[in-house]
Amino acid sequence: MKLVLATHNKGKSIEMKAILEKLLPSFTLLDLNHYPYYPEPEEIGTTMEDNAIIKVESAFNYTGLPCIADDGGLEVDALGGAPGVYSKRFGGEQLGFTEKIKLLLELLKDTENANRSAQYRCIMAVKLSRESGVELFSGTCAGSIAHQPSGIHGFGFDPVFFLSKYNCTMAELNPDIKNTISHRYKALCQAGEFLSKVEKNKL
Repeated sequence: MKLVLATHNKGKSIEMKAILEKLLPSFTLLDLNHYPYYPEPEEIGTTMEDNAIIKVESAFNYTGLPCIADDGGLEVDALGGAPGVYSKRFGGEQLGFTEKIKLLLELLKDTENANRSAQYRCIMAVKLSRESGVELFSGTCAGSIAHQPSGIHGFGFDPVFFLSKYNCTMAELNPDIKNTISHRYKALCQAGEFLSKVEKNKL
């Protein structure tokens, strides 16, 4: 069974494939880099669920294959849950994540450690056929915002997402460990269980 990961983001694709290859060993995993002319949909949703649905339906309509898409973001308690669904557009669509991180740290510069709690949240959407609806799965990972970036792994806000259990940022964490604790891993496990049942005709 072929499954298209609805992303061009190479870091995200590598991460998702590493997780799904273990959950769904018989699946052939593709991503949108196999479709160079794919038109990216506009992410106009006001929730992560909205955007995940937009992305999975767009990818399915273009490829005609079962698709999985995610939307996620960083929710910082001191900022009322921001940037949240707007994490990718935080500070402006054209701003790179190095600059986004600088902006985030500037907003939190007077915030004490006890009030720097945050979580990553991920919504995973699966669409199998034209007749089927979209199945949604979610996962979260709790942490806090470090005072400065550190680490070379991961992507997005990982260099400042601090995990007290490991005493390091997500970007300092071995990717193999990240892929067993992350918000994306938790959502993919649920989606993988669903897809496994579909493959075995149990749904």
